[in-house]
Order: sequence, then C-alpha cells, then structure tokens
Amino acid sequence: MPDSPPLTDTLDVPGARLYYERRGTGPLLLMIGSPMDSTGFAGLASALAGRYTVVTYDPRGTGQSSRDDSTADVTPEQQADDVHRLLPVLGGGPAYVFGSSGGAVVGLALVTAFPGQVRALVAHEPPVTGLLPDSAQVRAQIEDIYQTYRAGGTEQAMGKFMAHAGLGGGPGQEEGTPRWVPSPEQIARMRAANEHFLAHLIRPTTRYRPDIQALRAAPARIVVAAGATSKGQLANRSAVALASQLGTTVVEFPGDHGGFLAFPEQFSRLLDQVLTDTT
Repeated sequence: MPDSPPLTDTLDVPGARLYYERRGTGPLLLMIGSPMDSTGFAGLASALAGRYTVVTYDPRGTGQSSRDDSTADVTPEQQADDVHRLLPVLGGGPAYVFGSSGGAVVGLALVTAFPGQVRALVAHEPPVTGLLPDSAQVRAQIEDIYQTYRAGGTEQAMGKFMAHAGLGGGPGQEEGTPRWVPSPEQIARMRAANEHFLAHLIRPTTRYRPDIQALRAAPARIVVAAGATSKGQLANRSAVALASQLGTTVVEFPGDHGGFLAFPEQFSRLLDQVLTDTT
C-alpha cells in the first residue's frame, strides 16, 4: 500500500554497504539522488507507490550507507556501478530510473555503462557543466568552492555553492512561489552530508562529461527534465545543454531544482506520465 512503511535492507558492494528502501507494487522504479539521501524522495516515492515498486537508497558515504575508504572521491561511474549491483537484487528489470541533480548524472553514467538495465531515465537537472559554453568559468568557480572548503570554511563554501548554483532563488523564482522547507531533522541530515559533498562529490560530479554518442545509441529512453521556476540556474542550464546535445527537448516539471520536495503529488503525476509515454 502507498502509505505502508517501506521495507528496508542493505547490500554489500565493493568498498561500501548500501542502505535502501522499497515501497509499493508494480514496475520497478529506482530513484537516485546525490548528495541527497533516500529521505528526500519519501514524499515522491509514497505518491508513486500505488503504481510502482519504488526503491530509494542512500549513496555510498551518505545517510545510512557506509564506505570503507572515507578519504577517496566518489565518482558518478562508481555510483553507477553500485546501482548496477543493486538492481539485480531488486528484480523486475530493466528498471525505470528517476535521477535528480547529481543523481541524474549517476543515471547518465548508468545508462552509458549498463544500458540494458534501464528502461527509461528521467534526468532532472543534471549539473553536467562541461556542456555549457562558459564551462571553464564554471569549473574555476567550483574549484574556488572546493578550496574554500579545504581551508576550513565548510559554511562559507556551502554559501558560495548555493549562490553559484542559484539555489537561493533564480530569475524564474517568483515572489511567493511555494518552496520546500526542510524540517529540523532534515536540516541536520543535510548538514552532515555537506562535508562529504564538498570534499568528495562536487568536483567529480560537475566534471563528469556525458558520452553523448553512447547515450543516443542506448536502448533506454532518456528524458531530460528541468524545473519550471529554476530557469537560468546552473543545473537548469546544464539540463538544457544536455537536451540540445541529445537532440531532444526539456520536459518542464513543477517547482525548482527540488520541485519533487515541494510538489510531490503534482510531480509524481507528470513523472508517471513521462515514464509510461510510448510515443
């Protein structure tokens, strides 16, 4: 049932243990976030559990998932390999996949390396900044954020990141537009993930260069999505650039970069429509 508590389990993969949750019945739908853990998808997953077997998980080093080497960077390719090992345990493949932000980058890496495991991928605002015309400038800004963190300024680095990414509101964010407001517990979890993000995720994620030829040749249907109110922000611009490279158009979803958090019901209806579209 959609409102039933999720079933939880763990899976050992090389160098890590992954925590995951399963809800509902129906075709397999895997949701991927990065640096966000599974809790951020709870509302969206519940809204879709009446039609899908929805699986959410914590990427290695995030939330309740551990890793053996806490000093190494975590690349999209490594996370894609983790997902590749998780999917057979879940059954029901090839799977529908929804990836958001860095999770969308992982989804692209998954389709590239293991195309037969994905039925359709909805990549929501992947920060594939190497496709942007100002990619050199963006890379320099990301490096400045990283060096700020290395100098001991976690809060200052996150402030720079939020401003650089436009996550405090962008040109498309109208006054009074509903936004997701995290609970104190969610804020604590996000703060705990910030250091892992700044130290080991921000550079490999934003430096990932999609293999456009491989993506276009893959049997999986790839849909690039972006927020209706995040136009002009870094991840939205990257999504537009990716869609252009793939020869497709961007599908506009409710809200901003975290629209599924603020509008889970509306977001779920459109996601279901996009996933099952056979035209």
